[in-house]
Amino acid sequence: MPKMKPVVAIAGASGYIGQNLLSKLSGRMKIIGLSRNGNKHEDTEDVTWRSCDLFSLRDAEKGLEGADIAVYLVHSMIPSAKLTQGHFADMDVILADNFAQAAKKQGVKKIIYLGGIVPKGEEKLSAHLKSRLEVERILRAYGTPVTALRAGLIVGPKGSSFPILAKLVKRLPVMILPKWTRTRTQPIALKDVLRSLDKTVSDEKSVNDSYDLGGPEVLTYREMMEQIAEVLGKKRRMYDVPFFSLYLSRLWLSLITQTPKETVYPLLYSLKHPLTVQREEEGISDGKISFKEAAAYSLREADNNKHKLLKKPEIGPLKRDVRSVQRIPLPEGYRAGEVARYYVQWLENFLNPWVQTTVDDELNCQIGWIGSKAPLLELTYAPDRSTEDRALYYISGGFLTDTSKNERGRLEFRKIPEANELIIAIHDYHPSLPWFIYKYTQANVHLFVMACFRHHMKQIDKKQKEELPI
Repeated sequence: MPKMKPVVAIAGASGYIGQNLLSKLSGRMKIIGLSRNGNKHEDTEDVTWRSCDLFSLRDAEKGLEGADIAVYLVHSMIPSAKLTQGHFADMDVILADNFAQAAKKQGVKKIIYLGGIVPKGEEKLSAHLKSRLEVERILRAYGTPVTALRAGLIVGPKGSSFPILAKLVKRLPVMILPKWTRTRTQPIALKDVLRSLDKTVSDEKSVNDSYDLGGPEVLTYREMMEQIAEVLGKKRRMYDVPFFSLYLSRLWLSLITQTPKETVYPLLYSLKHPLTVQREEEGISDGKISFKEAAAYSLREADNNKHKLLKKPEIGPLKRDVRSVQRIPLPEGYRAGEVARYYVQWLENFLNPWVQTTVDDELNCQIGWIGSKAPLLELTYAPDRSTEDRALYYISGGFLTDTSKNERGRLEFRKIPEANELIIAIHDYHPSLPWFIYKYTQANVHLFVMACFRHHMKQIDKKQKEELPI
């Protein structure tokens, strides 16, 4: 009997790395391509596409059904709703937690994760690198073995860091180079990254470890720009300066390269760290392609496919949806469900006498306004989707909700695995107020209330620690 092909689910299959990995594995393995717009892709003999919003645990569970191996190539730096409130690292917590829980439930044998190199001996990591490390920890939290491949700058025709450097060299004949351009890093070609991913996915063993990926050279960002200029055949004057802060650099990079600030800002703060290979594994960590060769290929491919890169993506009907994600401290002994019920009580006390709340025996909640019989919001508790570490409420009605469009609106309280922190998140919420009014009133009120609740929980946590016996 012929051996069955393993089934590999790729989260982020429609992205930059995902598309290339899908092509590399196709024919040798059965692929499940997970994407928020999976229904827009055509299935083939070896590839089945599934629409999957990883902000939904239910979607994640359906997406990983039948998978033997799961590859995680997801990052949330780009906003995922018309209005996105919150830090990208907090969004990444939810995505990784849902993926890890779903992998455990569906019996996935191992997870392959492409993250970022962690600099040796660095105590204060940038928010971007800190988030990458937190995601790695969360993916491991439910017992599924995770092989984490940590890469620095990936040299390919698309992506984030390399195209930014290439645009700088193309557009600026004279460059004033701040201190971060002298930071040493170990870039790796896209083809080498794909080779490492392929080898890790194909390995029958389930290794629970982390390995760094790097090419054959250690270079500064200045040296990389000099080599890009050589490939392009352009003469560029570069002058090192001891000033030019990261704050000014991020504005400069965003303006010159026309790259969204959501992408530029987190990446730039990581450039202060030397990102070189520390944790090696033979055959996985050691990229073979030189930076100049990888740069030449990437620039040539970007130029050949210029019409494709500039083609506007198909956009469906515009949604007026909201995602708001906030992280708060979780005092010792508190569980997610307890915080959810306490929040409702605190909200009435905090906004007394204007806001009144009621909770029935089934933990359904109404938030009302003084003197009004109609509630502002109705929250329906979902016991079948809740656990000790997660309390889920569907936003089921109320004056402030557009019930005709609010099919998946929900509020959740989620404990971050192995941390004394909690995520409070609103997903797929459709407000009833006109968008302009909502954006500058209700949306800002929510952020203010969340900031006050965060401060309140921090004070409880502080008081608890002060009362601990010495």
